[in-house]
Amino acid sequence: MRLSVSISWAAVAGVLGPLAIGLGIARADGFASRPDIIPVDQIKKGMKGYGLTVFEGTTPERFGVEVIDVLRNFRPHQELILIKTIHPRLDVTKVVAGMSGSPIYLNGKMAGAYAYGWTFGSEPVAGVTPIRCMLDDLERPLPKIIDGFRLDVPNAPVARAERSLNSGNRYTGRLEKYDVREHSAAVARASAASLPGAMAALHPVATPLLMGGLTTSAVETAKELLSPLGLEPMQGGGGGDVDEPDAPTKYVDGGAIGVQLVRGDMSAMGLGTVTRVEGDKLVAFGHPMMESGLTALPTAIGRVSWFLASDYRSFKLGVPIRNLGTLVNDRQASIVVSQAAKAPVIPVSIDIKGSAGGRYTDWHFTVAHEKFMTPSFMAVALGSAVQAVANEHQDVSWTAKSRLKIKGYGEIVLDDYGVSIGGTPDSREFVGSNLVRAVGAILNNPWEPAIIESAHMDIELRYARDVLRLRGAELLDGEVDAGGTARVRLTLSPFVGPQVTRLVEIPIPKHLAGQQVTLTIRPGYTVDKERPAAENLADLISNFVDPVFPPKSVVVSYPGENAVTFRGHVAENLPPGAFDSIRPMTATVAPEAYRADVNQVTMLPDFMTGQDRVTVQVKPVLR
Repeated sequence: MRLSVSISWAAVAGVLGPLAIGLGIARADGFASRPDIIPVDQIKKGMKGYGLTVFEGTTPERFGVEVIDVLRNFRPHQELILIKTIHPRLDVTKVVAGMSGSPIYLNGKMAGAYAYGWTFGSEPVAGVTPIRCMLDDLERPLPKIIDGFRLDVPNAPVARAERSLNSGNRYTGRLEKYDVREHSAAVARASAASLPGAMAALHPVATPLLMGGLTTSAVETAKELLSPLGLEPMQGGGGGDVDEPDAPTKYVDGGAIGVQLVRGDMSAMGLGTVTRVEGDKLVAFGHPMMESGLTALPTAIGRVSWFLASDYRSFKLGVPIRNLGTLVNDRQASIVVSQAAKAPVIPVSIDIKGSAGGRYTDWHFTVAHEKFMTPSFMAVALGSAVQAVANEHQDVSWTAKSRLKIKGYGEIVLDDYGVSIGGTPDSREFVGSNLVRAVGAILNNPWEPAIIESAHMDIELRYARDVLRLRGAELLDGEVDAGGTARVRLTLSPFVGPQVTRLVEIPIPKHLAGQQVTLTIRPGYTVDKERPAAENLADLISNFVDPVFPPKSVVVSYPGENAVTFRGHVAENLPPGAFDSIRPMTATVAPEAYRADVNQVTMLPDFMTGQDRVTVQVKPVLR
């Protein structure tokens, strides 16, 4: 048992704040103190010691280390201990992803965690995060409730605010237009972590994200979304949702730990190493996972299968073998895990119909409840399931009906449609699905914690070219009268048989007299209906119900007149000066102006693909 001293230097630092730095007592290797740790100022070049990590199985083994130097103020108020590792396997693998967090000992005392390295490094040289910085993270107070979930961390100091609506990793764009790719780019820009990139840069050893039960294209989609964040998605096997009977029952210093983002029929786990266990809590990695601050992600004890050597970046292969604990803090120097806390997860199920002879048409898994990870992995898993069941190199029309259950708001039904030419739809198509967009938007809302209780999708595939490809559009009248009708003839090509035409008539209002009007022609399932910007979570949820035009339709659009939205309502075609007259003079809460499109909807017998534009000249009014 380790005993902490009676005075917490982390608490003293919190009280003194900037004054402590001004007086020169701030420590670049942290404030926390324990009798069995060695401060950085006592570490000298040439000192030798050892580290602990799991090379295979679950039992940590020793490897030798020798101090090269100490890099001062490597990160803000954080030194870095540069070491050379000594072990036959490490002589081959050099720096290894998955070793992040391996505790390093000098003079019989813990110095820190193996955490940094070089890409393409030809020597087994690594950077060590001082343990005192990591223990400062461990001693941070926690709220009792985060994003609506009760953490229940035993004996944890309680933060001044007992409830937290975590803003880490939040999407800040327009929620109704949520896009997980834009979210990924925004999280990467906001991250303070030094991510892999330049060959000469010393960066956190990437966290291998071991994925199981997923297709190759799904893993590639995961790479697109997650690699910019310092995670390294790879097909490395996975684990189900059942503990192995002979698995260890508790974490140990130097043992393998996984952050489980998906588990069940599909799995995704970030693998690293435990640095130090103290009571219920532990610190690991020696660097952030995503530096998202307060969070609640499920964790598991891991088993290492092998160290895989690579000239680019070696990594550990492993699997989760016992679900245990929750990642509660993701900071600059470490991740903090509570072994007793239970993380929220979302049960997801998929039922796939229409694939003759296809097996395993029912899929069940859970996804971590997190603002960015949840929509990302939901898209990846949905696409993977469809491809695994029905990977055919032929045209596919598909429809999906999803049920999303939100605590306190009941269940909403979402419809998705798609046409995939030449092959089964993959994860890239599901990135833009209404289900993924709704999940991302709801979790990232700024008004209140949103808890998604479950998600289910029924997908129906039809292997036929019941598709009409838009071959072209012809404007039948070069000029039209203001208040008249523009006629557009669409030429549509079916898979079998002759081309067909469809005449679409678009009313042209009188106020467009003398103007050129561009008519945009698109499939109905790609056109969002105009909805007022949400002002609360209830508005946001309702905006995702029936958000697009009928799937088997063509929509011809042109820019309309000014419109306003206010408190969930839309007013269009306002007369000149109307907006100025309704703007309040004594309040800042006012209607918002925008330009609404005019949409003419024409039903079709099948899905249409492709889009086009034509421009019509509206005759001026003669006086």
